[in-house]
Parts: sequence; structure tokens; C-alpha cells
Amino acid sequence: MTKVFLSLHVLAALLCIGPVTVAASMFPRALRAAHGEPRDDQAVTTLRMLHRICRVYAAIGVAVPVLGFATAGSLGVLGTGWLIASILLTAAAAAILALLILPAQDRALDAAQAAEPGPVTRIAGRLASLTGVFNLLWATVTVLMIVRPGSTTGA
Repeated sequence: MTKVFLSLHVLAALLCIGPVTVAASMFPRALRAAHGEPRDDQAVTTLRMLHRICRVYAAIGVAVPVLGFATAGSLGVLGTGWLIASILLTAAAAAILALLILPAQDRALDAAQAAEPGPVTRIAGRLASLTGVFNLLWATVTVLMIVRPGSTTGA
């Protein structure tokens, strides 16, 4: 059963977290394009699509830690330091996405649809920074999952 949980955990991470990291990374550039002169309505449509990808995949991405806990439980590694660090980093990434990135995307999308001039460069820059931190946290978790200090695999 461990192999099944691990396979599902890795697949969920690839299929759920990957799209969020890519879509969130593309959002700031699309935001700048949507506010450029002349107004680019296609960029507003792109913003809507990228935001929807982030929201939907963030919601189904809950499967990643759920399957991770199932895998860790079946491996008997729930109390290990590397896993606790991964859990904390995952929680931080989820908080950044849910509390900072998605609400900022909502506000930016509302402004873009209303064609409000606003401080787009500042918003786009902040979103780019937040997304970079989010992506860095996930990269760190990925490395921890592969390296796993104390692993018996020798990898």
C-alpha cells in the first residue's frame, strides 16, 4: 500500500502543484499586458484563465498533503525532522497562496476588468515576489522529499 500512496502523492504533486506554480508565475506578466496601452482584452481573458487555474488547482492540491500523510504513516516516518520541516514549508506555501497570492490576483483581476489604471507595476511586482517565494518553498519541499536525510535508499 505504501507504493500506491507514494505514487498517488507524487502524481498529485505534479498534477496539482505544477499548474499553480506555472499559472501564478505567468499572472504578473499578463497583468502588465492587460494594463498596457492599447488595452489588451485578450490579456484580461488570460488573467481570468490563470486565476481560475490557480484557484481550482489550489483546491484540489489539498490531496498532496493528505496523500503525503498517508505515505509517511505507512513508511513510519511521521516524526522525522525532514518530514516535519516539509510539513511546515508546505503549510507556509499554502498560506502564501491562500492568504496573499489568490486575494491579490482577485483584486488585480477586478481592476483589470474594470479598466482601472491603478498601481499595476507595484501589484504585479508584489505578485511576482510572492509567487517566487511560493515556488521556492515548493522546490525546497521537493528537495527534502528526494534527499530525505537519514534515508535508507542511498539516493
